[in-house]
Amino acid sequence: MANQCDIAQHPDSQGQSAAIQIVGVIGSGQMGHGIAQVMAHKGGLQVIVQDVNDQALEKAAAGIEKSLEKFVSKDLLTPVQKTEVLSRIRFERTLEALKDADLVVEAIVENEAIKKDVFQNLDALLRPAAILASNTSSISITRLASATQRPAQVIGMHFMNPVPLMKLVEIIRGAQTSDATYALIADLSARLDKTSVVSRDFPGFISNRVLMPLINEAIFTVYEGIGSAEDIDTVMKLGMNHPMGPLTLADFIGLDTCLAIMNVLHDGFQDPRFRPCPLLKQYVDAGYLGRKSGRGFFSYR
Repeated sequence: MANQCDIAQHPDSQGQSAAIQIVGVIGSGQMGHGIAQVMAHKGGLQVIVQDVNDQALEKAAAGIEKSLEKFVSKDLLTPVQKTEVLSRIRFERTLEALKDADLVVEAIVENEAIKKDVFQNLDALLRPAAILASNTSSISITRLASATQRPAQVIGMHFMNPVPLMKLVEIIRGAQTSDATYALIADLSARLDKTSVVSRDFPGFISNRVLMPLINEAIFTVYEGIGSAEDIDTVMKLGMNHPMGPLTLADFIGLDTCLAIMNVLHDGFQDPRFRPCPLLKQYVDAGYLGRKSGRGFFSYR
């Protein structure tokens, strides 16, 4: 047990990323609070989670505590270490609380206009040396950077869900992202015990350029009556050795997020093969968003 939190106890030993000591996370949803947890736990960093919704912040705090308790129950963390991790995270409602951050990771709704507005406000608030990162799963980093006066310090840092368990970080370099910014974020990813890959700034990057058309095609297979949701997922799990069927995964991601990404792919490439399935649109219109709403392709009530 003595060595399990060494990475958190000695942040200054982690190479270039030691320059990053205070991290802001905007958005306290499932991705946001997961990012905050790994930054505080594996990175040993001071973390400020910002959200305008008090209830969302309370839910995030409870989610982090519950997740860390699972690590304790598996003897991957001691109760004392859990308390230390929690002491490094604070929750705030205003952007001004992030003004001293070395890095801010945005993890809000997958909407370009809203993200740009946040980046513009952060650009005016943060120190000139601070880095702006987005956890976007599909939106152009180059366009987000255009809302700032520091495009060389804007980068994509796309974590996978659930963040504390998934090993991958997809790093996206915008057209003007500097080598120095990339090096800091790649080093930080290693410090967080993640494996990073680098993607060029094209719609969907690597992960969702491949994954979302697969999910969309599975939805078309339901829409056209070829098979039930259960049978489609069973084929992919038992026939293709996928750990989770594409429709279960869509429900886990959120069908509204899947639709937003498919729209980005379709608009970005102007290619009919990325056309969102009408059934996906209908489910989102009906409020069937997956796990978070209690119903998607499967019921979670």
